[in-house]
Amino acid sequence: MKVYSKDGKIATKNLTPGISVYGEELIKENEEYRLWNPRRSKLAAALLNGLENLKITNTSKVLYLGASTGTTVSHISDIAINGRIYAIEFSPTTAKKLVQLSHRRLNIAPILGDATKPKEYMNIVEKVDLVYCDVAQSKQSELFMKNMNLFAKNGGLGFLVIKSRSIDVVQKPKRIFKQEEKKLKEKGFKIIEKVKLEPFEKDHMAFLVEKNF
Repeated sequence: MKVYSKDGKIATKNLTPGISVYGEELIKENEEYRLWNPRRSKLAAALLNGLENLKITNTSKVLYLGASTGTTVSHISDIAINGRIYAIEFSPTTAKKLVQLSHRRLNIAPILGDATKPKEYMNIVEKVDLVYCDVAQSKQSELFMKNMNLFAKNGGLGFLVIKSRSIDVVQKPKRIFKQEEKKLKEKGFKIIEKVKLEPFEKDHMAFLVEKNF
């Protein structure tokens, strides 16, 4: 995965030179890069905290659950320049911003949809190399696994962000992370990496998993 790194910061080569997506700084180093803010993107936080085995190439196909306005989606778009990012967003208002983003970034396919009901977009989304899930709700792992089962290629990767407080505000985050990891393993997913997202995000952990069934 090609990411520009310097002075403890990371950036992606700008697919649309001269245009920022969310007010991020543009950096000129022979070519133009977009500074990737780890407080606005959990993937950036995971990379800065040591995530090593996530593979996104220039032709990767990605299903992104919980796309919001497209902050992280746009950086994946910079990397998978000849690939496709299927960006699922539940809110019609927020999805409009994704549509606007897709007008400039043709590798983004915005989809107004509910990640808990993946069969509703089965006729739109193909098999993908990566399922990315950042949906803060109590059934985060369950909806992630549903989408992995339907859309991930055999050997495909999944990146799941667990927000412990969205699952249970009483239990300790460490215990929640363990129980969610157990769910993934019981359903046959191989845990490749686990990365906490502090200090950028409190009580969050990212799981990188592989599907081999």
